Amino acid sequence: MKITNITGYPVWGGYRNYFFLVIDTDDGIYGVGEGGIPSRELASMALLEHLKPLLIGEDPFRIEHIWQKLWRCGFFPAEGLLSAVISAIDIALWDIKGKALNVPIYELLGGRVRDKVVCYPHNSGHHMDVQAIVDSCLQTKAEGWKFVRWGLPSEGEIHEPRRAVDASIRQMQAVREAVGDEFEIVFDVHTRLDLADGLRLCVESEALRPYFIEDPLRSENADSYKTLRPRTRVPLAAGEQFSSKWRFREMIENEWIDYARVDLCIVGGFTEAKKVAGWCETHYINMVVHNPLGPVSSAACLQFNLSVPNFGVQEQPTKPGTLLGDVVPVQPEWRDGCLLPPTRPGLGIEFDRKAAEAHPFRMAELPHLRRADGSFTNW
Repeated sequence: MKITNITGYPVWGGYRNYFFLVIDTDDGIYGVGEGGIPSRELASMALLEHLKPLLIGEDPFRIEHIWQKLWRCGFFPAEGLLSAVISAIDIALWDIKGKALNVPIYELLGGRVRDKVVCYPHNSGHHMDVQAIVDSCLQTKAEGWKFVRWGLPSEGEIHEPRRAVDASIRQMQAVREAVGDEFEIVFDVHTRLDLADGLRLCVESEALRPYFIEDPLRSENADSYKTLRPRTRVPLAAGEQFSSKWRFREMIENEWIDYARVDLCIVGGFTEAKKVAGWCETHYINMVVHNPLGPVSSAACLQFNLSVPNFGVQEQPTKPGTLLGDVVPVQPEWRDGCLLPPTRPGLGIEFDRKAAEAHPFRMAELPHLRRADGSFTNW
């Protein structure tokens, strides 16, 4: 079997774009993947054109060989956006291999270690309103989810850290009272805080027992976690912006986090994510995949989580089938807050190319935030 073509599909999903790609082979088997850095889809398409000549004619079963070739071929390490495109390629190659062998990808990764994968959804945004967050979380609970998740609030396009932390504690207190002690709360800071404010949020939230506080600090300098970690008892999660196992090194080896937020569509696909998971297992760090993306990413995360022993929870913004159902008409089954193991081969999904083309790319940018003084800050 040989690779004959690779085609990128930047797809408009209603409020943002998604980057998919399809790898074709001379056996007629295709694989589909997804890249994970939004608002840069045109750059992903350009990078794919650079990588395509390196892939045509390759044996798609030689996944590790291809990963090493793509990562090393340009001399400079393939971090960031290039790693996201390599991730999409890697996921598509595993999809091809599963289809060719007529097994789900989790069988190729060692087989199932669990019968279902518990998930958390996205609740109503990053805003200051306490009651709106409570209402959203109660609706989530009524629908059968076992977790709720929302993020550090802002005031429209203005983010002032002290006010945001004060509002976050009020929201967490109200949600904990509303959903009860047995329901799990995930709170996402979204890398918006520096050490002083991030520490205050973590310490003051300890009594509310969140499942974890996500990305309480900016991610560029992982070494800052060595100061945060010993000063709070709240579980910490980080890593969604990391685009290789090397970026995780300090976090894992120093045990500064309790949950690794690996993004399969950024870190290098299944091939790299499995290496991170094995490394984390030796330090008793559980995997919580970052998955704010489309249905291909969700299917890949499910396959991964079915196969890793050190699993926490899967991010799953909405129930399968509610996003781009025409582009991906076959998606995983959701029941009582969990995704169930697929029996179809590969990723277990289908990808409709004509439907993807019917949702053409639209220029769109992620939201921006600024401080009250006009200075730019992290969204």
